[in-house]
Amino acid sequence: MARAGSGPLRGNLPSEPATQAVGPAAGPIIADPGPLGLAAFALTTFVLSVFNAGILKTGEPVVLGLALAYGGGAQLLAGMWEFRKGNTFGAVAFSSYGAFWLSFWALVAFYAKQATPHAIGTYLLGWFIFTAYMTVASMRTSGAVLAVFVFLTLAFLFLALGDLTDTKGLTHVGGWLGLITAFLAWYASFAAVTNETWKRTVLPVFPLNAR
Repeated sequence: MARAGSGPLRGNLPSEPATQAVGPAAGPIIADPGPLGLAAFALTTFVLSVFNAGILKTGEPVVLGLALAYGGGAQLLAGMWEFRKGNTFGAVAFSSYGAFWLSFWALVAFYAKQATPHAIGTYLLGWFIFTAYMTVASMRTSGAVLAVFVFLTLAFLFLALGDLTDTKGLTHVGGWLGLITAFLAWYASFAAVTNETWKRTVLPVFPLNAR
């Protein structure tokens, strides 16, 4: 079980030495930005995936506000605070996916007419590659976060293949995988913020950083 107050993205990573170095007094304690980053990612992914899965056929531009303000802005801020906390994995993940949502907003808002399906497929394929190697790193964080990355990797793969092969069925599979990813991210966020406020483990995140 994770100790109360520990975030699901924390891992025994090279940037987090086991022993505390002797040096100047530590700075002020800041709140864990992980639950915010996960929640922003979850909600934006959920809304977009509803359209990718074919559950709703029209109204996709509703995603743009979320992509700009919550999935993009809030998640990017969470990534910057993870840098402040010394959590390399969380910093890279939240900053990168915050930038992904900002780039998605810009793509749809300004460049959608010039973007061919193959070009969008290549864009998604690049995010699949990034997510795949982040999945390897997530194996030292928590089971909750690992599950998010496994399903996100699969979602990007099917979405990329859907555009590269012009196969709507693959895009729909990617959308359903995105919905699963969103609910897993919501759980990880829910667990982290609940455990922190209750000061004990209410919902397990299944830490994977034991030696």
